[in-house]
Amino acid sequence: MEHPIWRPNRHSPVPLHLQIMEQLRDKIAGGEWPVGTRIPSQRQLAAAFGVNRSTVVAALDELTAAGMIEGSRGGGTRVVNQTWGVLAASPPPDWSGYVRSGTQHPNLPAVQEINRAEFRDGIIRLGTGEMAPDLLPQAEMAELLRRMADRVPNLGYGEPNGDLRLREVVAGRLSRLGIASSPSSLLIVSGALQALQLISVGLLQRGSTVLLERPSYLYSVPVFQSAGMRLRGIPMDREGLRADLVNVYAKQYNGSLLYTIPTFHNPTGTVMSEARRLQLLEACEAARLPLIEDDVYREVWLDAPPPLPLKARDANGSVLYVGSLSKTLSPGLRIGWIAGPQPVIERLADIKMQSDYGSSALSQQAAAEWLESGMYDVHLERLRSNLRLRRAAALEALERHFKDLAEWEMPRGGFYFWLKIHGSPTSRGLFDAALKAGILINPGHLYDREANDRFRLSYAYARADELSESIARLAELVRAFI
Repeated sequence: MEHPIWRPNRHSPVPLHLQIMEQLRDKIAGGEWPVGTRIPSQRQLAAAFGVNRSTVVAALDELTAAGMIEGSRGGGTRVVNQTWGVLAASPPPDWSGYVRSGTQHPNLPAVQEINRAEFRDGIIRLGTGEMAPDLLPQAEMAELLRRMADRVPNLGYGEPNGDLRLREVVAGRLSRLGIASSPSSLLIVSGALQALQLISVGLLQRGSTVLLERPSYLYSVPVFQSAGMRLRGIPMDREGLRADLVNVYAKQYNGSLLYTIPTFHNPTGTVMSEARRLQLLEACEAARLPLIEDDVYREVWLDAPPPLPLKARDANGSVLYVGSLSKTLSPGLRIGWIAGPQPVIERLADIKMQSDYGSSALSQQAAAEWLESGMYDVHLERLRSNLRLRRAAALEALERHFKDLAEWEMPRGGFYFWLKIHGSPTSRGLFDAALKAGILINPGHLYDREANDRFRLSYAYARADELSESIARLAELVRAFI
């Protein structure tokens, strides 16, 4: 639950605790906090309202006496329905019950906390999988939108597969990677996450097993689990997913599909070797196991271009290839794509039309303009140069402050370092301590339940000076733990 931004008036003749009581009472009476809602803790409310905890306690005592809230040991304080006025009226709907009954799984508690903390003032974001605002091409986008104003695109609903011009441009770029894909075998989606959601509900049966790397970004988002799927992780080594184990896992867990991020893997940064890619394709073919190749970090190489995609070597149409502009151009543009066999693309396009009637026409036209004009490639060169500087700052700070505390591999691209802390402090405990110090990191257990000695560190968001300062402060916290 979000903390309220209202604060009591210290110049009012009404005591502070009564002002707070009235504010919370209005939230309950107005239905903003329905029966069953767990309200924020006393500490959280005191921080949000800028008062002493004793003032909050006095306000909550008033509400408890009025029969509007009650506390339980271990369960926090919840809104109840015990006032005479409320009892005399029809009981309100139990929205908490509806919330619990929804089929979409909630984010993990740590993910919810990260999503809220990212927008707090003064927070240094060391874990976020997003480019910093100063890396986004704001001026170029403004110029492009001015040019587009002279020829406004169709503002109605578009084709099920997405804007034809954009699909033609994407198909042309994929051909440079060795992927033969016509516009009819491409689907434009609102980011890679929607691609996974469409695949989960459009191609798989409930109860199916999805194989994936362990660790993996996919453990931190409930897209497959909400569709009734089970996730089974296959170990990795320095060359990527252990392809020699694919057949074993596919048989043992009756795997229906394999999901992989072979290029600048999230969270480890690993690049799957050429030999391993061939071995993986052969293993999946032998197991009759289709693949989802998530390739959203491909263009963010920093030292040398990575090996060709798995899809470039796909002779049987067994690979669904997912790409996106979110990690290179703009996460707010919400443009990605799926390349695959035409019958599969038609099925996913039909599912997409049922859910949103197509991605934004304006975003698709802007994306096509970026890719077609050559501006995108110029931007990529500038982006890589800036990311190299940030990576160098992070690496220098890690070598100076973490040399005896952790181990890591230098990423050749993507956004992340995957740190293994010596002495095994819990990643959740370190996350809490860092957040209290104004540093936001992503704990390892989000990507692998057993990775409690790990955390993901991003160099794509914080400035070089912020990276140096916050990594030094983070090292002090780690030393305090171990």
